[in-house]
Amino acid sequence: MENKQKDKSSVWDFLKSSSLFTGAAIAFVGYFTNSSLEKMKSSEAHSRLYAELMGKREESESALRKDMFNSIIGSFLKPESATLEEKVLNLELLASNFHESLNLEPLFIHLKKKLTLSQDPDKKEFQDRLDRLAKEITKKQMLVLEGAGDNFSRTIVFERLKQSQMGIKLQEETLKVNDIERVFRIVVLKADTVTKEINVRLEVLTPNDLEGEEDTYVVAEFWVGFFDFPMIDNTRLSHDQRCAIVLTDFTDKSANITMLEFPGSHASLKEKPYYQEVVQNLLKASELNGKSKIK
Repeated sequence: MENKQKDKSSVWDFLKSSSLFTGAAIAFVGYFTNSSLEKMKSSEAHSRLYAELMGKREESESALRKDMFNSIIGSFLKPESATLEEKVLNLELLASNFHESLNLEPLFIHLKKKLTLSQDPDKKEFQDRLDRLAKEITKKQMLVLEGAGDNFSRTIVFERLKQSQMGIKLQEETLKVNDIERVFRIVVLKADTVTKEINVRLEVLTPNDLEGEEDTYVVAEFWVGFFDFPMIDNTRLSHDQRCAIVLTDFTDKSANITMLEFPGSHASLKEKPYYQEVVQNLLKASELNGKSKIK
């Protein structure tokens, strides 16, 4: 009898202790869950606030840039409303803020022509400012593109160019961007020492198609000057890539050029990729993410 009572009491004690433990566990889980929910809500609130602040900041910057653009471009559309100095200053402001998205070459050429025909005693100073601005913009863009892609440089000797009626062929080079190799061949056809421009023929091939028989073969002929900025003035390649020849120096005896190859995502905003290229990039990105997860 006593054993039965002991068994009942031990069972009862166990049930009481179990219920207490269960209650404590539920209370702990509830507290932990509430705490986690509060943290999540707080984190979401902070993220939402940050997104709103950044959105308002971008709206303010966009409105400011829009007003600035309209004000500056107005001076070029109304030729008599601004002096040469004001036009140079406006182009400096325009180039400093919009050089990655606008083709400024026509404005540079237009202002260069105005300065050449001008009788202003300070026109030499304005011309120097214009040339210096173009080189600064080119340098900024090259730093970005060189970091994202690949490049090589060549020197053109004008004496050799004069002696050749067919132009001079520069040493070809192989560049590799995003695991894609391309062979670049440049032939310099002419050089204009007055405008400081060179006329080139560019061939782009792949190492397994050096005869230029596949669809990846690209050939183009064009003039290159100091006002041709690589983010804007470039040649479209397959797999959403670009290449550009940049004139970095021009003297009486020689000129230096740099060939840049870079992803299309670093080209100007006006250079939109084709739909097929976008799909290919998305598929490649998802494939890389899948491989990284497996590792």
